[in-house]
Amino acid sequence: MAGKKILLIDSDVASRNFVARALQQAQHIVLHASSGKEGLIFAWRDRPDAIIIEPVLADLKGEELAVKFRQDPRTANIPLIALSNDTTILRRKQCLDAGFSEYIVKSGQAVAILIGLLNRLFGMGPSITDKQGGILIVFLSSKGGVGTSSLCANIAMNMLVSQPEAKAVVVDMVLPIGSIASIVGYSEEQNLVTISDLDPQETSPDYFKENLAVPKDWRFHLLAGSPDPETGNHLKSANIGDIINKLRASFDYVIIDLGRSLSKISLPIIESADLITLVLSSEISTITLTKTTLAYLIQKGIKQSSIYSILNRAVGLEGMSKPEAEKELGLEIKTALPYMGGSFSFANNQHAPVTLKFPNDTASMVLREAAKQIIEQARKTRSS
Repeated sequence: MAGKKILLIDSDVASRNFVARALQQAQHIVLHASSGKEGLIFAWRDRPDAIIIEPVLADLKGEELAVKFRQDPRTANIPLIALSNDTTILRRKQCLDAGFSEYIVKSGQAVAILIGLLNRLFGMGPSITDKQGGILIVFLSSKGGVGTSSLCANIAMNMLVSQPEAKAVVVDMVLPIGSIASIVGYSEEQNLVTISDLDPQETSPDYFKENLAVPKDWRFHLLAGSPDPETGNHLKSANIGDIINKLRASFDYVIIDLGRSLSKISLPIIESADLITLVLSSEISTITLTKTTLAYLIQKGIKQSSIYSILNRAVGLEGMSKPEAEKELGLEIKTALPYMGGSFSFANNQHAPVTLKFPNDTASMVLREAAKQIIEQARKTRSS
């Protein structure tokens, strides 16, 4: 990370010098600009690796400055970070809409957050540890409404039924609003966003073991997702790698619900996972989107042996049969969950695992078997 060139634009000399010293201690090269116009000149001339801007400037609004940077090919792709005294949600939204990559509020932790973010942007921060610690399993879909979160929670619970001595955590990373809390009946304030807001020094593997709730009847620990879209906007993505590494040091299984997210946050998680559980329905549009997602994963170096596919007919009977879907995808579908009518939704509304609510249903038997197969395939992938 040494030698990265950072442009710092701030009219407040004391604030600018304070941040600059911290950046220099992190071995960055710092360029100073006291106005927006001066910042434009420096950026277009010196091509910094990142630009940090206090949005309140004497000559230009930070939002106007961001638009100018984004419209010029010399700076269009340079990360822009707002470091602001303004704590309002409106200002944050305006800055992000104008083209800022991140928005950090000035506080006692702002510099540490800034350094962590720069580490992440430059690929030098805490990355997700590959194939170490607990087995990492992600649940992914290419379209919403296929029951990914329900399957994630129910299969995680059944993994622990088959291995009662194991410890597992389910992490809801569906953005901007999580979905597993409502399924398992979790209503506490702690969630992924509040955890990401903590200084990494405040957390440890033991912290997660001791502080994450275990919803009744579900057996696993839960790191719930964002309770609403606005809260989701405050997720400090730079800390996600550190959180997952600590969870892997704490639990035998780390099970992450990504929903249909393929992003700069989720892709490193997918690439380091021991197993990707790919959920689809039989609807033709879902199969088409899944085919596109599958091609993308393979392009990123994901092997088919690391993918466990589930055809979820519990959400409806329409569309392709299992053999037709397999032929279209070029992928073996490991589990086909039968249609359950309204039973799955009923169990979710009761915050109860399907296999406890309807223990003799064929779908419950399929879920129990799928949980065992997922454990087996994840272990096989890890060992290879």
